[in-house]
Amino acid sequence: MADAKVIPFDDDRSRVRRRPGRPEEPSGPEKGPAAVRALPGAREVPVGPDPEAGAEPVPEPEGPEGAGAGAGRAGWERRLAGGLAFLRRRVTGEYEVDEFGYDAELTDQVLMSLLRPLYEKYFRVEVKGVENIPEKGGALIVANHSGTLPLDGLMMQVAVHDHHPAGRHLRLLAADLVFVLPVVNELARKAGHTLACAEDAERLLRSGEVVGVMPEGFKGIGKPFSERYKLQRFGRGGFVSTALRAGVPIVPCSIVGAEEIYPMIGNAKTLARLLGLPYVPVTPTFPWLGPLGMLPLPTKWTIQFGEPIPTDSYPPEAAEDPMLMFNLTDQVREQIQHTLYKLLVQRRSVFF
Repeated sequence: MADAKVIPFDDDRSRVRRRPGRPEEPSGPEKGPAAVRALPGAREVPVGPDPEAGAEPVPEPEGPEGAGAGAGRAGWERRLAGGLAFLRRRVTGEYEVDEFGYDAELTDQVLMSLLRPLYEKYFRVEVKGVENIPEKGGALIVANHSGTLPLDGLMMQVAVHDHHPAGRHLRLLAADLVFVLPVVNELARKAGHTLACAEDAERLLRSGEVVGVMPEGFKGIGKPFSERYKLQRFGRGGFVSTALRAGVPIVPCSIVGAEEIYPMIGNAKTLARLLGLPYVPVTPTFPWLGPLGMLPLPTKWTIQFGEPIPTDSYPPEAAEDPMLMFNLTDQVREQIQHTLYKLLVQRRSVFF
């Protein structure tokens, strides 16, 4: 298989792609609809009288042989042709990735399509305040973390991708463990995730990307069910320092629903140490039901993006001020916690 073309990270070519359901922008000087070339072998349907025969136009038949069936066949043929073209580019290496390994085409056409049924049908995610994410330029999204497995980060990525007016992509900062697991490592890179370090985060932000971070880390995702929706410590405020150096706004994000997908009632610490994992969860269904116990509960989710906190008014040396970092970290944490409590009061049920 040929290698993909690597594009410089600061390439000024736009990677924004049309999201499912969004109408295409007009093109051309007349701003009229783009012409669609008929597929080879497609049947043409008469739209008027035959000028030579002088006959009246025959009404198009209803049912399987009518226009609906023809349009359906043409749609399937187009999708098949698009899929074959996609596979050809994969095989020949005629696709682009950035210097972090992000593959925009694979993410848009495959990874998001795989996650979308889980997002729309299983967790039925409701998104609020997505307009608080800037339409252009860098921004740092800071969210709570929970759920035993990091599905909340993936659902947040779909929320930004599918609902933001500008169709922005979320680049998540992930823990070291993600990049040592086989298969997961490669998929994470392709989806735009990168190592949670200040250097990578600052470079992404300065390049105008939307970056997501969950400062609770394993303390949040692996906390017991009895401590659900209680935020853990946000580290030393490194994400605030990064935002200050890049001069980008901080967007707090609160996620409700993830805490209940795997209610963690215990932790097999000895087994976790043997496997080199931060924890091995014990839930009401796992390990008692075997692989079936790994199925998450179909809870109802809400993801709310809060008002952005600007940082561009601070001087460059502000990133070295520990008191300022502490105050901003506490402000972000309190805003997320307050929104979590508000959403919990508003929801009718864990599952509906």
